[in-house]
Amino acid sequence: MADAAGLLRGAGARFREAGLDTPDLDARLLLAECLGLEPGILAANAHVLVPDEAQARFAQWVDRRLAREPVYRIVGRRPFYEHDFLLSPGTLEPRSDTEILVDAARRELDAVLRRRRAARFCDIGTGTGAIAVSLLALFPAATGIAVDISDDALATAGENARRAGVADRLALRRSDYLAGVDGPLELVLSNPPYIPSSQIASLAPEVRGHDPRLALDGGPDGLDAYRAIAAQAPRVLTEDGALLLEIGAGQGPDVRAIVCEGHRFVFEGATRDLGGIERVLRFRRVSRA
Repeated sequence: MADAAGLLRGAGARFREAGLDTPDLDARLLLAECLGLEPGILAANAHVLVPDEAQARFAQWVDRRLAREPVYRIVGRRPFYEHDFLLSPGTLEPRSDTEILVDAARRELDAVLRRRRAARFCDIGTGTGAIAVSLLALFPAATGIAVDISDDALATAGENARRAGVADRLALRRSDYLAGVDGPLELVLSNPPYIPSSQIASLAPEVRGHDPRLALDGGPDGLDAYRAIAAQAPRVLTEDGALLLEIGAGQGPDVRAIVCEGHRFVFEGATRDLGGIERVLRFRRVSRA
């Protein structure tokens, strides 16, 4: 049996030669999963011997990573916020940037529940259910609706909700945005597809080859989803309800203009990521004067 340190060195070198961004981390995550260990535990016990079966699986996974399959796709699940979420071909892999959206929604729901005994929200384009499940786990008095046009995504979201113990408070709906959703809702939120169609081919192989195009492609200018959501959200939101939207780099001015057109929403603020880029926009539903 080989020791973990040697396997990690070998895989890390191959990943580095292939130009992968995080070669040593990728190797550690894959080997830790093969051994059933937390990555931090493996790092502190690199002398551990690796059984032949785990070594064979690790070799296969290294080859898959070299073929540019993402680490968490290989493993089959990804950590997000406070839970691990199962992935499937019909789901976007949750990104750390989207935790900013959950943080913003957390503040909104906390404020609602200080005034009311219950809160109801809708997560548009739920994918793995990472956003909705994370919020329901944080707020036992909340109920949620998770919508998607992919049956595979809805099945995956349902399983993730079950694993997190919140399935009884999450309604799964196959819907084109909010078409199949009834109000009233205190919150609507979404990490919609926002990449312009012409840019899909230039995405990293890990993204364009493994995330579903439906979850990436935002139409010719990347803004189609925002137009649909802005048009439909007033119907289901309470008069003081909030709309939270994750956006791509540089899309803030256009999305603000789209959502505020017609004077059904006012813009309340933006949250930036660690790089200083506007990542989440917050709007408030207002009555038409």
